[in-house]
Amino acid sequence: MAIQNNLLRNVANGKICTALGVKLIPTSEIVSIAKDAGYDSLFIELEHSSFSLSQASQLCAAGIMSGITPFVRVPYQCGNGFVQRVLDGGAMGVIFPHISSAKEAQAAVSICKFPPLAPGESKLVAGKRSLTAGLPHFRYIPTPPTEIMTELDAKGSTVFLMIETSDAITNVDAIAAVPGVDVLLIGANDLSLELGIQGQWDNPRFKSVLEQVANACKKSGIIMGLAGLYTRPDICEDAINRLGVRYILGNLDVGLVASAAKANVLALKALKND
Repeated sequence: MAIQNNLLRNVANGKICTALGVKLIPTSEIVSIAKDAGYDSLFIELEHSSFSLSQASQLCAAGIMSGITPFVRVPYQCGNGFVQRVLDGGAMGVIFPHISSAKEAQAAVSICKFPPLAPGESKLVAGKRSLTAGLPHFRYIPTPPTEIMTELDAKGSTVFLMIETSDAITNVDAIAAVPGVDVLLIGANDLSLELGIQGQWDNPRFKSVLEQVANACKKSGIIMGLAGLYTRPDICEDAINRLGVRYILGNLDVGLVASAAKANVLALKALKND
């Protein structure tokens, strides 16, 4: 059974992949809302939320069933065992925060990919992921082990590395060049904080860093992503058209609920009371 990864499909077709961040609503209703709105993927938050692993898995399964690709951001230095459980729970990619070196990038790739199918087999990325059955990626249908490994390595284990530290910028070319890395994702808030220019999106230093990451991605033939610039569509548009960004986190569920509630209250207060 072939699985579908909207990020890889969209990029192959020259399109961007949009994402909704989920950190407030842990039930499948948010998946239906995201799908109806037209998002391509979910950015399920386990670094900055109180979601359980079970809740994240339910969101992933609902996303797969709905045709909206689920990616999960794991906590910093959460350990291989935790990443393994996130993947087995239905994540079609893992978002690793605060990656600062090629060594850390290699470790992230390794836990997401399977070992070679046979002893002595040559494989570009020989990982450490262990094999299990009954996976939501295949709608819990019994699937041959070789098919599970081949499909998940190719389309069900996208590796996102978040660029949010000064060391990451220094090492960005080496990080991008690690085999198996799919996406370098700018974490705008933490990155600007690390650079000492928090929230200064028009600062030349921030713009220069975006250029540097874009060049590293182009050099290694991988995807550039952007997160955190929810109120600056002008920067997002420039990043898509000029820098080649193809994955973009549009907003978080909590941000959309809060802004819609604020707008609604303002509209109600503007009503005339005759």
